[in-house]
Amino acid sequence: MLVGFDTNDDAGVYLISSEMALVQTVDFFTPIVDDPFTFGQIAAANSLSDVYAMGGKPISALSIVGFPDKGEPEILEQIIRGGLSKMAEAKCSVIGGHSIRNDDIQFGYAVSGIIHPQRVWRNVGARAGDVLLLTKALGTGVLSTALKKDRVAPAAIQAAIASMSELNRAASEALLELQDKAGAAAPIHAVTDVTGFGLLGHAREMALGNSARGIDAVSFEIDHSALRYLPGAVDAAREGFLPGGLKNNRDFIGDCVGFAASVSQEYRDLLFDPQTSGGLLIAVSQESADAAVSALESHRVNARRIGNVIAKTNPLIFVR
Repeated sequence: MLVGFDTNDDAGVYLISSEMALVQTVDFFTPIVDDPFTFGQIAAANSLSDVYAMGGKPISALSIVGFPDKGEPEILEQIIRGGLSKMAEAKCSVIGGHSIRNDDIQFGYAVSGIIHPQRVWRNVGARAGDVLLLTKALGTGVLSTALKKDRVAPAAIQAAIASMSELNRAASEALLELQDKAGAAAPIHAVTDVTGFGLLGHAREMALGNSARGIDAVSFEIDHSALRYLPGAVDAAREGFLPGGLKNNRDFIGDCVGFAASVSQEYRDLLFDPQTSGGLLIAVSQESADAAVSALESHRVNARRIGNVIAKTNPLIFVR
């Protein structure tokens, strides 16, 4: 086992040979949008994301389905079709699955991928001086909550759906190309995808994980004004459409986060907002930061510099 659960990494990695390792992950959840086909797409993109965050290539998947006994078969068919459309885009074969009767609809995949054992990205390894990049906008949690109350504009929901349905494949491929060009320099020091723990929760895991592996401890500085936010997300947060997961994240990790007085409450909330199929959070060497942004842009990924890695201090994460 090359990567287990000791640092809450995105996926497990198991050594097969000197040239190949197996990447494994699983994810499923209840619908967050009304359209079943779209829900299937989002669930698939979310399940695939962990493999991309490790630098791996998804190759096969098993579907996981929970569906009501009296549910309409046409709805289930559309969910599965939506998932298959994204799996086909990822060139990942769906080779089976398992379904159960369940009061709530649930859908997702167990995904297997392959990776070279020497090219595995971890969610730990960030070094003081690194630049932090993020590849997607924030706000899917607050927008999904506002949608349940019918208090969000259609354009905002469409933007959120487009973000959640977008594979992290292009971002991963861009970083792999940068890594290949750099050779032994290995400028990509840590990568994770931003999902249920929100940006600050996953940043905390990245910062704390160094100590668990005996690497120099680090802290993060994040510039909230450098982040992208989905259309309508700031308004939704300001109006109080905060999902339960956001509040849980804030309660769990709030003690290790400090905010400048100039950061208003809605932006503080959005940094705790649980994301579905969020972007990649990347720690890259300062010397290669411009090249990383350019590589991502060449793959049509709008990455932003959102902060820096510094030597360990208190608080663990500071947002200005």
